[in-house]
Amino acid sequence: MLHYLWMFVVGIVVGEIARFFVPGAGHMGLVVTGVLGLVGSFVGGFIARLFSKPAPGAPIHPAGILLSIVGAVLVLWVWTHFAV
Repeated sequence: MLHYLWMFVVGIVVGEIARFFVPGAGHMGLVVTGVLGLVGSFVGGFIARLFSKPAPGAPIHPAGILLSIVGAVLVLWVWTHFAV
């Protein structure tokens, strides 16, 4: 259970960093920011696995937090440009 709470806390941090880079995304709540960070982490993990596979037994990809932020920026950009 604490793993999910930790994932959400990291998602909030990643989402806040992504909101800093994308203009016009300042009116989101804490929960939406956390969800944005979580989805961005999954997108960043997918991008990382396209280029290289993590070592067997490694819990995370070495570029995890950086690509999580990149993924969150991409998701937030898509959200602000295509959301109704």
